[in-house]
Amino acid sequence: MDIVLRDNLILITTDFDTLNTPWMREFLNHHTRGMLFLPKAVLVFRNESLKQIREDFLHKLSEHHAKVHDFNHQFFLRSMLKYGSQPIKIVMNKMEEPETVKVNLYAYDKNTVLISLDQPNAWIINYMRSQLEVYVERGTDISLVVDVSDFKAKSRLEKALNKKHILHYQIQYTFDNKFMSKLYSDFASFSFGDLVKENTIEEKKHFYTILECPIGASQDALKKSYKKLTKVYHPDKVFHEAPHMVEHYTNKFQLLQEAYEALRIVS
Repeated sequence: MDIVLRDNLILITTDFDTLNTPWMREFLNHHTRGMLFLPKAVLVFRNESLKQIREDFLHKLSEHHAKVHDFNHQFFLRSMLKYGSQPIKIVMNKMEEPETVKVNLYAYDKNTVLISLDQPNAWIINYMRSQLEVYVERGTDISLVVDVSDFKAKSRLEKALNKKHILHYQIQYTFDNKFMSKLYSDFASFSFGDLVKENTIEEKKHFYTILECPIGASQDALKKSYKKLTKVYHPDKVFHEAPHMVEHYTNKFQLLQEAYEALRIVS
């Protein structure tokens, strides 16, 4: 394990076994709502209501780090506590062989979706909770029942399912051919077909995701979202920033234009 104290975050580089220690898991489980999941890392943002839990975690982290590197942890702990308000980024020090995890999707109707795993996986469930917490009606260690009765919830679900890699897990989503037709029964005129085989439907689904709209959204909704997002991501807003930021905004702006042109109906 290595710990680097930067101006804007605490960077922890460790292995997957340490990531799964009880004290590390307990800390991360408390911060489900304030975590950003990345392919090889998790970024944990500060939550003032969990200040004591964060301090306890830093104590255990310092003790573990001192034990591994054989030094007294008190001085290092004082240094870490000075960064108590900064995000904590935990990065895996090596990319282990990806492990495929099946996530089963079932639509009871247009308002309710069941997300289930064949066996418990706290990381996948925590990711789903972090993305869908306000819409989760109930859940266990292997399943979540999600209320998707409004457009925002459906859009949020689509964005959550767009991520296929978390830490060293590769997610494989499974669903039957009735899943989309049930979920979007309000848009009966939209032809979903077999999502596994029809690349054109997958492409349209991707365009809706880019525009942050549910599949089958009205032209007015698409136009409104397009205008809002292009204002946010217009390259002129960041022309004075670093080149990589300008490039990011330019690429996002171009994707928005491409998605809107693909989905809009020209009268």
